[in-house]
Amino acid sequence: MAMFGGKDTNNGNNKPKVGTSTPVNPNAINSLVQGAVVEGNVKSESDIRVDGTIKGKLHCDTKVVIGPTGFIEGEVRCANAVIEGKFEGVIMVSELLNVRESAVVNGDVTTGKLIVQAGAVFNVTCDMGGGTTAPKASPAAAKPEERGTKAPNN
Repeated sequence: MAMFGGKDTNNGNNKPKVGTSTPVNPNAINSLVQGAVVEGNVKSESDIRVDGTIKGKLHCDTKVVIGPTGFIEGEVRCANAVIEGKFEGVIMVSELLNVRESAVVNGDVTTGKLIVQAGAVFNVTCDMGGGTTAPKASPAAAKPEERGTKAPNN
């Protein structure tokens, strides 16, 4: 019998079922503290804050925060990111990348939306908008001189 008088539906077998996983707490935050160094691949289903160093790949399903003392060298893939420290490499953010004034970012950036605050060092090649291509110009969108009409004087 289970604790508190409920029925024991496990029949005395306390082992978890194979192939099941515990739901991720959406408020959980992983943290790599200052002085810690990780080399290799890191994967997280919840937010992660880096105040130490990661050299390698970081794949996060939600938000990555690189704190003021944090440094990531390598590749980052995430939904959102806030950079206050240093980043070198390739970062792919599906939604919003926020680069704070204390940040130093070098490398390749792909993001949906971008905020770069004054004072940040941001030396990157950047692709925004989810990789959509610009629409082709239609004849009506051509410059007035190319359509044979004269542009009005303003």
